[in-house]
Amino acid sequence: MTGPARQEVMIAPSRRMLAGLILALSNFMVVLDLTIANVSVPHIAGNLGISLDQGTWIITSYAVAEAICVPLTGWLVQRFGAVRIYVLSMIGFGFFSFLCGSSMTLTMLVACRIGQGVCGAPLMPVSQALLMRVFPPEKRPMAMGIWAMTTLLGPALGPIIGGAISDGMSWHWIFFINIPVAAFCAVMGFFILREVETGTRKLPIDFIGLGLLVFWIGCLQIMLDIGRDHDWFADPKIVALAICAVLGFLVFVIWELTEEHPVVDLRIFANRGFTASVLTLALSFGSFFASIVLIPQWLQSSMGYTATQAGLVTAFTAMAAITTSQLAAKMLSWADPRLMISLGVIWLGCMTLVRALWTTEADFWTLALPHILQGFAMSFFIIPLTTVSLSVVRAEEVPSAAGLQNFLRTMAIAVSTSLVLTIWGDAQRVARSELAGRIQPDEAMRGLSGMGMTPEQGRQVISDIVEQQAVMVAVDYTFWVTACVLFLAAALVWLSPRPKGMPGMGAGGH
Repeated sequence: MTGPARQEVMIAPSRRMLAGLILALSNFMVVLDLTIANVSVPHIAGNLGISLDQGTWIITSYAVAEAICVPLTGWLVQRFGAVRIYVLSMIGFGFFSFLCGSSMTLTMLVACRIGQGVCGAPLMPVSQALLMRVFPPEKRPMAMGIWAMTTLLGPALGPIIGGAISDGMSWHWIFFINIPVAAFCAVMGFFILREVETGTRKLPIDFIGLGLLVFWIGCLQIMLDIGRDHDWFADPKIVALAICAVLGFLVFVIWELTEEHPVVDLRIFANRGFTASVLTLALSFGSFFASIVLIPQWLQSSMGYTATQAGLVTAFTAMAAITTSQLAAKMLSWADPRLMISLGVIWLGCMTLVRALWTTEADFWTLALPHILQGFAMSFFIIPLTTVSLSVVRAEEVPSAAGLQNFLRTMAIAVSTSLVLTIWGDAQRVARSELAGRIQPDEAMRGLSGMGMTPEQGRQVISDIVEQQAVMVAVDYTFWVTACVLFLAAALVWLSPRPKGMPGMGAGGH
């Protein structure tokens, strides 16, 4: 079924590109903050006197706050207008960035990161919706291509920017750098985007649905964050959190499907093309993000890399992705987007399998090469997915669809962060036990004694070797798991029917 044509907005072509760049820049800043703290966690942990596990709360608190608030975008836009929400969100994001940079305790930092996430949440879907209003139908694939590239560039460049700042200045500045960007986007957005403001109408807010959303997501994320420290389901607390998360989710779904004005419009999932697209996006982006979390921590804790060097390894993905972004956008006019997505995700899975063959002898370029090659395929899955998933819904559903798309993507990031660290940690314990059982300490100690080492020094050397190899085996195992998820995502996209019409035109197929 084809939905009504999108409302055309008259805006001068000379200002159109500037508006697009401002919207893309704001989205870049929000997704950058998902990963800019990744390589800085050891710096922050050392400065605040906390463990590395506690330091990951800085990543997950931001992602979870975003995920909870992103679905509210549709209601906020209809109630207050897209441009007003955009400007106010930019101001709030800059304010909480200042507070994050000024934090002196973990509690304050996590609280301010939640504030950052709450304000940043509407910026992703609102910037998408405004791009669709600013650009005419024939220019939308190009505009969404630019926007989608910021979704790739932010997470990929975050580690190297965060690493360089943390090594050269102070971790506080990874948050302070947001302030001038937020101020620029808020001011320019107010003056340039005013003429494309959306209409408003008073709508009731679904407080019960919002409460249920906060409840089940909060239970799920707390369970994932603390589960590995509490022996998972051997601890009654984790069992209770799991039960609450499942029951809360089920009640939330039932309530939202029967509510006249739901906080999350789950009825959009009746559109098979949208559902297959966003689930593929969530699985693929979660797997991609898992490597961005895992690799910097492994390189700094086990391989002796600095934060800057660790960030640079993952940054090559973004650099390579830029070279193919416009080609991918142009191909959307004639190629089957499902084939583009499937091949792109399969290529990501193959590069993940290459990482699963790494050893402790791997040099910098051995580590960087899979990221370079992976980058060439990133545009061929992220651009079609973000464009097609919005093209198959009706015009009036775009704000809610964009909110759901970003909700699932952001939840995938939060969940994958917790899961990948859990899988890595569990695999380390198993590998350490197996390696310790295979080593022959007496023979090794004799060899080390012959090199002039004392028994204490020899035992420490053996322990260090076992630990480093156990960590390496665990890293390889984790990549095997994420590769399987990527191959599943590559197949899942074929559940979607081929979109009718040009991407970005608003053909709504149900």
